[in-house]
Amino acid sequence: MLNNWDCILFDADDTLFHFDAYAGLQRLFAGYDVHFTDQDYADYQAVNKPLWVDYQNGAISALQLQTRRFHGWSEKLSISPEVLNSGFLTAMAEICTPLAGAVSLMKLLHGKVRMGIITNGFTALQQTRLERTGFRDYFDALVISEQVGVPKPDAKIFDHALALMGNPHRERVLMVGDTPESDILGGMNAGLKTCWLDHGTRPLPAHITPTWQVKSLSELEAILNA
Repeated sequence: MLNNWDCILFDADDTLFHFDAYAGLQRLFAGYDVHFTDQDYADYQAVNKPLWVDYQNGAISALQLQTRRFHGWSEKLSISPEVLNSGFLTAMAEICTPLAGAVSLMKLLHGKVRMGIITNGFTALQQTRLERTGFRDYFDALVISEQVGVPKPDAKIFDHALALMGNPHRERVLMVGDTPESDILGGMNAGLKTCWLDHGTRPLPAHITPTWQVKSLSELEAILNA
């Protein structure tokens, strides 16, 4: 099965790395002597999630997303949203760990196929996280929507990534990710094969059809190693 692929692209958050935003926010606000509660997190996500949808749809910029999600806390603590956002990304880098099966999968693929990351996550987190986890040398390209100027599912960010990787034939490129609306739809828009990492936390929209669907990276490794 590995012989079928020249290139495998991965999402980052909750595909290769745990993204525990609640723990990151608790760590951030502890620095301001704030006990960040379950209700605080629910209130934060009520603001944050629609902003991510707007960002993926091209309605707002990365900077607008990063600052607007902390607007309420900025007013409450009299600290700029930029400072809060920077502290949050630092906290997320500090607590980052690879997802179960990620290290084994990277070792299997390294040297056999070219690998890249396409992420809608933010620049301040990505490089630090790759270095902390020892993953940096596995990847030929790290493509961050904040830098490219378009987020997944826009095909342009995939075009950019593939150009960096020597424009392999698209039928020999696999996109792996956990978010149907950005990772899988984006791969489909770019004419790639796709694999949805289904954590059981969201339904698959009817108009999005991944080539494969797995419950874990270990399951994906078994398919690729078959």
